[in-house]
Amino acid sequence: MLPDLVSLSLFLRAVEARSLSKAAAQSHLALAAASRRIAQLEHCYGVQLLYRSAQGVEPTPAGNSLAFHARQLLHQEERLRAELSDFAKGIRGHIRIQANTSAITQFLPGDLAAFVAEFPDVKLELEESRSIRIAQALREGSTEIGIVLNGTDLQGLESFDYRADRLVAVVPRGHALRRRKARFAELIRHDLVGLDSGAAMMRLLADAAAELGEPLRLRVQVSSFEAVCKLVQAGMGIGVLPEGAARDFAAVIGLRQIHIEDAWAARQMLVAVRRLDALSPVGRKLVARLVAG
Repeated sequence: MLPDLVSLSLFLRAVEARSLSKAAAQSHLALAAASRRIAQLEHCYGVQLLYRSAQGVEPTPAGNSLAFHARQLLHQEERLRAELSDFAKGIRGHIRIQANTSAITQFLPGDLAAFVAEFPDVKLELEESRSIRIAQALREGSTEIGIVLNGTDLQGLESFDYRADRLVAVVPRGHALRRRKARFAELIRHDLVGLDSGAAMMRLLADAAAELGEPLRLRVQVSSFEAVCKLVQAGMGIGVLPEGAARDFAAVIGLRQIHIEDAWAARQMLVAVRRLDALSPVGRKLVARLVAG
């Protein structure tokens, strides 16, 4: 017999409060009924889940494992309840999307706004993530549509061209690099303000540096394009950003852009799905809209 959500919720409250009586009160159950539910959980899994003493309860190693998974199950149930309530309110579709920072910064807001204007009864749930994590989320089924950079491992997934962008360097106005265009071999001689190591752009820069036989002189790494620009403005080094992000963030605070002439600086973004024919009809419409540009 599988455990019910009420029992799992009761168990989590007991673990967090270190008290079965407090958990029973929070769950609006009599203490005897709460104790039976915990006993049923232990019988279901064939292991002791709680150490009991006069001071309260403590989870056993098996109890800690159940608590971890119970939190995930209850969180998923909350998401399911919220999603189904949208249908009850008249929402005709719900699409989960994950996209990399470059897509969200440059292209996706306008594309999604146009789609919602045409399909106002569809709810879009957008999450920002790194391309490699998006591909994994698609395989696991925790998202339906992903926007990733070309070069991401998409084995087992279907993908379609989305948008192209280009990387540029950003420097303070008084920086020694005064050219409007430069090869990466020249840029790599300077300290770099980079994104965190999980960013696809950083892997691209690392590969380019390896081809040149040079190390990346990473002065500092941050998690956002805006933070890169602020540190560049402060004189911590040069930055490398998508051209659209440089236009939105760097130009506002007076940074100069330098066109990177290397071929790899031109990038292609992809729309990825687990299986196009497995998407809802409205999901397939969104993919078609994104691919059409």
